[in-house]
Amino acid sequence: MPPSASVSAVSPPGASPCAGASPGTYAPAETPLGTLDTPESPLDTPESILDTPESIPGISESVPDAALVPPAGTSTSPGAFRAAFGAAPLPMAVVDREGLVVTANESLGALLGTGSGALVGRIAADLVDLASDARTWHAYREVLRGRQARLRCTRRLKHPDGHSLWVQVTVAPLPAQEEAVLLSIADISARRELQARLRHLQMHDPVTRLPNRTLFFERLSSALEAEAYEEGGTGRIGLCYLDLDGFKAVNDTLGHRVGDRLLAAVAERLTRCADEAGYARGATPLVARLGGDEFALLVEDSTGTDQLADLAESVLKSLQAPFDLSGQRLSVSASIGVVERRAAGTSATHLMQAADTTLYWAKADGKGRWTLFDPERNAHRMTRQALSSTLRAAIDRNEFALEYQPLVGMEDGGVRGVEALVRWNHPQFGTLTPNRFIGLAEEDGSIVQLGRWVLATACRQARRWQLDHPDAAPIFVSVNVAVRQVWDSDLVADVAEILAETGLAPHLLQLELTESAVMGSAGRPLQALQALSDMGVRIAIDDFGTGYSNLAYLSRLPVSVLKLDGSFVRGFQYEGPDGGAGGAHPNPADEVIVEALIQLAHRLGLTVTAECVETASQATRLRGIGCDTGQGWLYSRPVAPDRISALLTASS
Repeated sequence: MPPSASVSAVSPPGASPCAGASPGTYAPAETPLGTLDTPESPLDTPESILDTPESIPGISESVPDAALVPPAGTSTSPGAFRAAFGAAPLPMAVVDREGLVVTANESLGALLGTGSGALVGRIAADLVDLASDARTWHAYREVLRGRQARLRCTRRLKHPDGHSLWVQVTVAPLPAQEEAVLLSIADISARRELQARLRHLQMHDPVTRLPNRTLFFERLSSALEAEAYEEGGTGRIGLCYLDLDGFKAVNDTLGHRVGDRLLAAVAERLTRCADEAGYARGATPLVARLGGDEFALLVEDSTGTDQLADLAESVLKSLQAPFDLSGQRLSVSASIGVVERRAAGTSATHLMQAADTTLYWAKADGKGRWTLFDPERNAHRMTRQALSSTLRAAIDRNEFALEYQPLVGMEDGGVRGVEALVRWNHPQFGTLTPNRFIGLAEEDGSIVQLGRWVLATACRQARRWQLDHPDAAPIFVSVNVAVRQVWDSDLVADVAEILAETGLAPHLLQLELTESAVMGSAGRPLQALQALSDMGVRIAIDDFGTGYSNLAYLSRLPVSVLKLDGSFVRGFQYEGPDGGAGGAHPNPADEVIVEALIQLAHRLGLTVTAECVETASQATRLRGIGCDTGQGWLYSRPVAPDRISALLTASS
């Protein structure tokens, strides 16, 4: 065995792997493993098996079949082992403790493009690029010193003829008396190529050949890591989340084969838009198919909302031209949700939630358009969801209360009745008016439970006023009823039971239904209204004049009161010379309409209540054309029950 070279022959981490290489000989790759594919790929991560001496019993037993000196007690000659070493198809070299090649076989020379003799004395780490990363370099030094049993790692090498290959390098100690290690190299290029093809299939959509959902989220998560934006770039990220409008109809009518062709054609146009955006900005957005007819365009290092808006506009424009698909000429539009924000503090989940919400807005706003994420609009949506999820429990927790607004006779100003208005005393959002939660209650069905509570509470309070003020004329209480209460509950039975429990006379209860709910009623709703009217309960049509307004139904429905919508009453406001209230020129059209409605109602035996009366001039004109009662801030805002008691005391 040749004398050992000095320790200085072992290259330190970061040293050029090509140092000392002569022209025409093998030169290791200039870049470490992983430059062929994206760094995120698990296939591109250096593979190292760093065994400790304890993990293999007896270092001398690690690779007994590779030792050049036969074990004691065998009859095989050292020459036979050397001959086997030289003829082995596996490229191998014996390396001394200083890291220099002692001997190499012809297979290694062929792999590295040189003769085996030319490798003797060379620095082994330079031949296979073991110094390119600190972890591998440290493990290699530990094996040389006998403090680690084995090193196995993957490297990408460059052959002198120019082609690259992937190899698996193994370094293991020879028997202790040899004071050397065996370095062997296995060409795994074919396996790596197969793995790369399998990964491509796994990460790409077979229909459009675009990156699929998995690869998209890999790329997105990588872009949101701090290292990705702290080292340079704008530190921002943008996303266009796209959904084709009416794509399901294409699949249902023309079949999935045509649908797949349409998706592939759409993918081509999206890719073209991304490429054009890349030419203009220097970085091409990633186009991916997330599933179904949903696509995404991811913009890393975005420059602001203008860039995303331009990209969304170009996508919509590119989809305007019809698609010719094997004789089928199809037109398609898309809705796009656009999100652009700082990468810091953003997660993939939050970004996709925002994009999905914004896409929903784009479709709700009319489709065929893009919509930019609006934090305020999103906050309103989140509030709506929070209210919806806690509505039923809030009823059980008694978080609701009633306020009452007087209904006043236009002739004498006396209180004829009150309208019960529900309020939600929310522990987080404060006092909420009905327009914030009644729609939600109707959607999830909790309006039945809430409506019954309102009805019972209002009737109980009306009866209490009657008992507390026996000298005052009893006032009726008006309660709003949603049409779902009629369909999803036995409203007639509920009213009868509540009236019996509270002792309130039926004629002192008025139920208000909106015009859209009453007009066209048939079947169960009409039967319920008729039964309530026969019971003596007053039925009122709320917001009259703004809905369908089929006047023929007025003579067939058991209605006793019309409540004119406030939009008519607001038209009674005079406009002075300076544009303010108090002038002498009313809106004649509103007055003609209201007067006609009042005359019609009176001829049908109905009374009329005007809503939203705010000024004395409005009250005067309404009184002049025969309106029966008024309701509005001129008389009183909605107040607590004790304020109504004070009004009754003053009138008695």
